Amino acid sequence: MMEEESERRRRHTLVVRKPCFGLPTGCPQCLSAFIFLKLSKLPFTLDFHLNYPDSEQIPYFEAGDSVVYNNEKDGIIESLKKEEGVGDLDDGVSSLPEWIPTKVMLTTWLADALEYELWVGDDGSSAYSIYYSDLPWPIGKVLFWKKAHWVKHKHGITKDNAEVKEEEIYGRANSAYDALSMWLGDENYLFQNRSSSMDAIFLSHALVVLHALPESSMLRIKFSEHTNLVRYAQRHKTELIEAGTSPSYDPSFNSDASSSASRARSTSSSKAKSKQKSKREETKEEKTLRKRAKYFVAAQLIAVFLFVSIMSGYAGGDVEIDDDDAGYDLDD
Repeated sequence: MMEEESERRRRHTLVVRKPCFGLPTGCPQCLSAFIFLKLSKLPFTLDFHLNYPDSEQIPYFEAGDSVVYNNEKDGIIESLKKEEGVGDLDDGVSSLPEWIPTKVMLTTWLADALEYELWVGDDGSSAYSIYYSDLPWPIGKVLFWKKAHWVKHKHGITKDNAEVKEEEIYGRANSAYDALSMWLGDENYLFQNRSSSMDAIFLSHALVVLHALPESSMLRIKFSEHTNLVRYAQRHKTELIEAGTSPSYDPSFNSDASSSASRARSTSSSKAKSKQKSKREETKEEKTLRKRAKYFVAAQLIAVFLFVSIMSGYAGGDVEIDDDDAGYDLDD
């Protein structure tokens, strides 16, 4: 029985960004996928991808020979619901009239607010720790600046309208917290007192807000005003993350592991089934890894070159840099 359980875990691997702030992973998208699998009670192994921190494919889920990526059409959670053995947590509740408004609040208002807080509203330390702290300092800082600039552009934030946009973003988030607090009440879950994908998304948001953002964070302050939401988040953190009685994932992971290690295990398992097929997959995988490695090295060199160029221009007074667009202190 234990051998069968171990084999199931080896065949199901969730690859996420690294753990931090006392969470299995500090990335909101990765954490929501982790919680979804925990709520689905599917045994799985947790693995970490420390390269390509800005990759939209992370998180991704390996099930035998198939892989589900975060940047697929419907996103990783919708794709996971279609995977064999995972099950659809939303069966019976996704047709409720309150489902769509709740999903909109979670995936737009609250997602936008957390994105803004991590990259623009906060001092940047939380986002840097989650995504870039394992990279060389200049590369990490340049990638952070690039992402912060992208977030501002996405939300149409300029130097002239920054205060208005911030008020709008936090206002929508607070309205969502008010509505969710009233809707949840004293229940353990958002819908019919049973788990759903909306719980996975909201719990991920709540835990990142409570544990990754600083106490001075506007979003954390607004969330903490709703005591039942705080209890909801902490209760499930204890049950799904801290409890060690019936773990549904393998806690004996290697924090230095990457997707290549996970894929190696998957390839090894495939060889036992079909040696010829696995050989073709391994060759294709090696080519992909070599191509990505070359791309990453080139990206590092370009990032360092851009960083040095920007700093040189700034020191010489030939280039004017908007401190608001930079989003962080280069002297950190």
